[in-house]
Amino acid sequence: MFKNNDTTQPIIIRLKEVVARTGLSRTTIYNKLNKKSSQYEFDFPGQIQLGHSSVGWLDVEIDDWINNKIKQRDHLKRQVN
Repeated sequence: MFKNNDTTQPIIIRLKEVVARTGLSRTTIYNKLNKKSSQYEFDFPGQIQLGHSSVGWLDVEIDDWINNKIKQRDHLKRQVN
């Protein structure tokens, strides 16, 4: 859940921006959200329903997911060395 403080407002980004930030395809993003998919990731940020047929994501959650992937990579590198 988004924790709002006095200086930060939630920023909702659309699928095109999620694709650009993550480098993932539209299909892969939706597979990461689908519990029945082999690509499902429990920690991938869920979308927010904006209207009848439109969704978005909180940019901070996408950024956090990316940063966690970087931390995982760095942790694995330290284990190998």
